[in-house]
Amino acid sequence: MKKRFRKTVKIALVLVYLVIVAGAVVRMTGSGMGCPDWPKCFGYYVPPTDISELQFKPNHFYKKNVVIIVNETLKVAKSDFTSKSSLDIGNWDTYTKHDYATFNPVQTWVEYVNRLIGALSGIPILIFTVMSFWLWRDKKRYVILSLLTVFGMGFQAWLGKTVVDSNLAPFKITIHMAMAIVIVGLLLYLLHISKQKEHNDTYDKTFTTILIVAFVLTFVQIILGTQVRQYVDEQIKNVGYVKSLWLQDPTLQFYLHRSLSIVVLLINAWLFLRNRKLKLGYTKLNWVMFCIFAEIITGIAMYYFDFPVATQPIHIVIATLLIGFQFYIFLESRKTAVITT
Repeated sequence: MKKRFRKTVKIALVLVYLVIVAGAVVRMTGSGMGCPDWPKCFGYYVPPTDISELQFKPNHFYKKNVVIIVNETLKVAKSDFTSKSSLDIGNWDTYTKHDYATFNPVQTWVEYVNRLIGALSGIPILIFTVMSFWLWRDKKRYVILSLLTVFGMGFQAWLGKTVVDSNLAPFKITIHMAMAIVIVGLLLYLLHISKQKEHNDTYDKTFTTILIVAFVLTFVQIILGTQVRQYVDEQIKNVGYVKSLWLQDPTLQFYLHRSLSIVVLLINAWLFLRNRKLKLGYTKLNWVMFCIFAEIITGIAMYYFDFPVATQPIHIVIATLLIGFQFYIFLESRKTAVITT
């Protein structure tokens, strides 16, 4: 049972990272409001592909909560009804959670796929949560952490709804991103404790302490990066898609984000060298260094070469991979770590 449990957790982890990738693509393409309602999309389980599907049709059967666009506003069907030859506004409520009423089929389907992957990622989480009850006697943390993960996914879904309802309020996007990292951490912890337990003979207190500092700095970097991205989104609204103007007059968060990257590099380089010197055996530090250099390269490309295609989502995804590797190394580096024989 434990092996199947662990395999299911791995599947969930991969899917959650796919959600992060999909979310990054949503931001890159400006598709966050591709579906202006939640959990459906324009009131449909499968969204429309053409604007004609969102325009009023005479003598047409409408289901409750289906959305149409009238005079640049969203109208929601109050109940099931068949329309007459002309629009009867009495059959419709005005959507009041926001005033965004634009249909772009590409953006709609990008956001819809993002939601589908999110829903799919919840399936293995529910499965391993049920499985965890069979492991209760072995380790009660299986059940507790599994239930926390389910709660986290539910809270993340609710956050997604509030992000859409607020028309992409910046601080809610930041919370949404932070919660994704928390879910990744819970899944990594479950992977870790489901290994065979053994005493950690390579424990080094100094290494573990500095690793915690590195982890915290990476988390701060991700939050600062999210705020920089929010500033870029605002610039897009102000100056359009003239990429050379997006960071022409950056905020303080940008300079903090750029400067802190040097500190992150130096601290992790120290960890890398200490690991080799003391032969601690944390091979995932190689991936940490790879992620940091990839972050620096994509960051330089965005600032000096006007945001080449895909550099933004790559930058975001690699940051979440980086903090995932750091957290897992921390779990392995503790004095009573659970390590593979």
